Amino acid sequence: MAAVVLPLISKGNNLKLIQWWCGGLLRAFNIKVMLHGHLPPASTNSIMFVANHISWSDIHALNSVIPVRFIAKSDIKSWPVFGYLVRKSNTIFVERGKRQEAGRIVELTKESLSAGDNVCFFPEGTTTDGTGMNSHCLQGKPALPFKSSVLQAAIDANAKIWPVAIRYSHPDGSINTQMAYAGDTTLIESMHSVLKQKNPTVALHFLTPIRASGKSRRDLTEAAYDAIVLKLNSI
Repeated sequence: MAAVVLPLISKGNNLKLIQWWCGGLLRAFNIKVMLHGHLPPASTNSIMFVANHISWSDIHALNSVIPVRFIAKSDIKSWPVFGYLVRKSNTIFVERGKRQEAGRIVELTKESLSAGDNVCFFPEGTTTDGTGMNSHCLQGKPALPFKSSVLQAAIDANAKIWPVAIRYSHPDGSINTQMAYAGDTTLIESMHSVLKQKNPTVALHFLTPIRASGKSRRDLTEAAYDAIVLKLNSI
């Protein structure tokens, strides 16, 4: 489908097909998606979704709810199977270490938002085991800072950002760190870990959207970070 169908169909049908495929992938891995909060309607457009990042399945869980263009590090291109699929799904890739890369990504993202696309950005810049942001408030440990440069695109496009708190949990409510794709775990090891679990779930908490207009990048970044941390610590 990625090689033959996606290049030939309209943008709207392209997004619907990606949404359907992501839902099918989650079902294949027996991952149940739980939705909470201010859910985005199907007509949602020109929104930058901002979320904490735990696993490769974050991308598919979000895409199964609302199709988005992801902003992702270029390393993902080399992932088996998934790398090919994200390239075909119009992902915006960040080439780390290149001069003026931040400006290029901000401009591309601004153009995408202005054209009506929804985009998704993981401002931690890496995955965690799912406990990192909680530890910021609960145990006094330093949390990974949010990288703020890409949020400038939402300001420039006069768009909104929509924070999303992602959490994987066991039936008893405790955090399921086995769902994480972090540290030295390989993608294949992560997939095997997911397949071994009986009823893995991912909760997507869609928080109150924040209008970017009139805010500084710092204020916008802090507002998104605080909203996600507050929700994760209240679950």
